[in-house]
This record gives sequence, structure tokens and C-alpha cells, in this order.
Amino acid sequence: MASAIKNLSHKAERAAVGAIIDQYLKHVKAKEDRSESYIKILELTQKFIGNEKNKETFKKVCEVAKDPNNRWVKFINRVVDETDPRLLKQFVLNLGYEAFLRGTKLIRENREKYNCNIPWLILFDPTDACNMHCKGCWSGTYGHKNNLSFEDMDKIITQGKELGVYLYMLTGGEPLVRKKDILRLAEKHNDVEFAIFDNSTLIDDDFCKELLRVGNITFLLSIEGTPETNDARRGEGHYEAAMRAMDLFKKYGIIFGTSVCYTRENIEAVTSEDFMRMLSEKGARYGFYFHYMPVGNNAVPELMPTIEQRTRMIEQIRYIRSSECDVEFYPMDFQNDGEYVGGCIAGGRNYFHINASGDAEPCVFIHFSDRNIHDHSILEMLQGPLFKAYHEGQPFNRNHLRPCPMLENPELLRKMVEKTGAHGTNAESEESVEHLCAKCDKYSEEWGAQADKIWAEQTHRPASYENYTEEKRMHPELSGFEHADGTNDIKSAETDEEDVEEKKAV
Repeated sequence: MASAIKNLSHKAERAAVGAIIDQYLKHVKAKEDRSESYIKILELTQKFIGNEKNKETFKKVCEVAKDPNNRWVKFINRVVDETDPRLLKQFVLNLGYEAFLRGTKLIRENREKYNCNIPWLILFDPTDACNMHCKGCWSGTYGHKNNLSFEDMDKIITQGKELGVYLYMLTGGEPLVRKKDILRLAEKHNDVEFAIFDNSTLIDDDFCKELLRVGNITFLLSIEGTPETNDARRGEGHYEAAMRAMDLFKKYGIIFGTSVCYTRENIEAVTSEDFMRMLSEKGARYGFYFHYMPVGNNAVPELMPTIEQRTRMIEQIRYIRSSECDVEFYPMDFQNDGEYVGGCIAGGRNYFHINASGDAEPCVFIHFSDRNIHDHSILEMLQGPLFKAYHEGQPFNRNHLRPCPMLENPELLRKMVEKTGAHGTNAESEESVEHLCAKCDKYSEEWGAQADKIWAEQTHRPASYENYTEEKRMHPELSGFEHADGTNDIKSAETDEEDVEEKKAV
């Protein structure tokens, strides 16, 4: 009975929020000066959150919203103008209200209740099947044998929502091999937002019309620079397919972004201002950048960026996001933006991955598991030994330019896999943790020295939300993972700021 009343309350609240969003979006669409509407939306958000700590931040954001010439106000205006109205409302309702406001509150409560990581999003693979064979990618070698059933995917989302998770990302394989099941899933769970990492080759007019009908699917299209740098890794004709998909999404007003794997061979092409300006003109408004990871027995470690290239990557991405640049595209760097999210977000801290066999992996790049969706609930996965080791060890390094327990701290992944007895999940040929981490040891050492230098020269702020208890802040040794020299990298962001001030004084 209590559950039914709670659900009724949620439905009533969602309907009320939807009506308010409708009203505000009509005002925004109708007016040249949209500042008043944006400020009202911000005020509504602040009331919902009810957090005294954020008042000053909201005040600053409201000041920005009053300036129609501000770069990010122009950016938002363009999204509003170019997006199909129904999709825009659903995007704001699902990602804004359900995931960001209501979901975050529920997630934080459940983290305290269950004393484990509860993610903000869940990434899963509908299938291993892929119609491409990109150089250095493990997915193209997996074959077509592993698939999550519709019932598996429905279970993931149903149980995820109970914990507060309202954002689901799909990868693979090529997710659209399961196009019909994905549309059916989006229809059944119309209160969540889906984001699909996609290779563009299966997108056509008919599918775009279906996207408008369901209203809650966005895309991240794989693209890697120029036709030459892109097709050298992804195969001849892929660049053209990606351009065609972007044109279709822009035509139908479908929100989309991009997904870029940056390597030693393409990093200059994919970070150039001209490239990002082209993406903006095509209609992409945001993009995720992923450092190439040497995962799998057939990986190509030589594709990992050089230390100099990664340094320039940090500088370029932050320049593109700065007020000095006018490109209406927002790039996010999965490996180098750790400062803004408190380090590693995997292991369920903010996300985790379920592969096409049903194995719960801490990260899409960490192919080890000790729980499976066919035998365990989402909560039981998060409470398993491997994910609890992540929970106890995060952040894995006080320097958030070295967030990953594999790429930058390989000794820690070795310890966690050994301690928990997690098994390998590579579907082609199982890779030992030693084989994987050995490919990262030299890189970790070389990047560590450079990352520490960059970190010491910068001023840092605490992340807006960190998944660490007060006890762990005061007693970092509770993480249970120490380096060979006996030191432990767990340290609060407040202490980091003190260190920066000390260095400035010196």
C-alpha cells in the first residue's frame, strides 16, 4: 500500500513538473529575450534541491542567464531552437527532473542506506554483435553469440529505477543491431533517458521518425577526425556514414553528441578547433572523449597517446570550454576531467557496466566481474566484493589527473582482482589482470610524473559531489589500498587546496 501511494505521488509530481516545463518552454520558444524564463527554471531547480550550500552557485548562474550574449546562453538557445519540441520536453523531464533532481536525491539516500556505491547511470550492452571491426577495439572480435534478452534489459532498468537511476547508456557491439528491442524498451520505460553509443551505419529516415515517436533516446556518434584519420581506424566509408547520420538527426531535431576515442594517431585531428566547429555546424552539441585503453589480448598499446599529446589534450579541451572560444560544442574528457567528479566514477560510484553476457563490470574498460544479472539483482551486484573494493578504494589517487586503477594506478587493480577473486570477462580470450596491467605500468610511471607536475601548478576546487563518507575523509587508511612505498593516495579535496596554497607560498 505504501509503495502504491509513493508511486502515485511520484506520478502526480512528474505530471506537475511536466506542465511547468511545458509552460516555460513555450515562453522560451516565443521570446527573443529568454532570460526571465531561464531564471524561473533555475529558481524552481533550487527550490527542489533545497541545498543551502548551492545558493551562491545558483546566484552566479542566474547572473549568467541574464546576459543574452553569454556564450553558454547562446549555446542553450541553439539547443532550444534546433530540437524537436516534444523531444526537448522529454529530455528536460527525464534527464533534468527524474535523473538530476529526483534521482540524485534517492541515490544519495540509498548510498547511506546500503553502504555501497549507487550509480547515477548504468551502461549496458544489448549485444556483442557489430558490423564493424575498428582497429584496436575488442568488440569487433567478440562475434555475435552474446546478447541481453529484452527481459534482462527490462530487469536492469526496473531495478535501477528503484535505486534512483534514470539514465541508461547503451554500447556494444553495435546497439542498433537490436533496434526493435531498444524502441520497445524506450516505450515501456518512457520516464528514463537513453543515450546510445552508435557507429551511425544503421540510422535512416524511418528510424528517426521512430525516435520522435518514443521521445527519450539520444545518441553519441563515433567519429575520429578527418575522413583519413577516421576511416584508417574504423574502415572505409564510415566517415561518410557518420556525416549522413548527423544530417538526419539535425533534420529531425534529435539531440545528439559524439564519442571520440583519441589515440596517438588521431589526437591532433580530433582536438582541432576546426573539427569541433564542424561538429557544431552539423548539429552535435556535446561530445565524450575517451583515452585509448589497451584492453584485450589483441589490443594495440602503441595507440596510447604520448605524454606530450595527453598534456596538450588537457589544454585544448579546457580551451574549447573557456570563454575565449566561441565554438558551440561542449567536450568532456573521460580521463582528464576527474577533478570535476572526484576521480574515478566506476564501480558503481557514478556508473558501472553490464556486458552482453550479463556480467557486472566496474567499468567498460575493466573486463573483470564477480556477479551476473542472471543470478543477482542490481543491488546485489553493487554489494559484491569487487564493487565494494572500488567503494572502499575510491578515489584511487589524490591527483585526479590519475584517476583510473588500471591506466594510472595498475598496482591497485591487480590488488582488487586478487583480493576479490574476480574472473576475466573478455568474450574472445580471457586476459589476466597481470597481462592487462603490465601494458600500463610504464605509461603509469611516465604520466604520473607529468600529471603531478600539472596538478601542483593548478588551483583545485572540491567536486560538487563526492561519494566519500566523513569517516573516510578523516581516516584515508580505511580505503585498504596502499602503494608499495606505504603511502595512500586517498586525500580530501579540501586538503588538496591547502597543498596548492602551500606551494604558492613557497
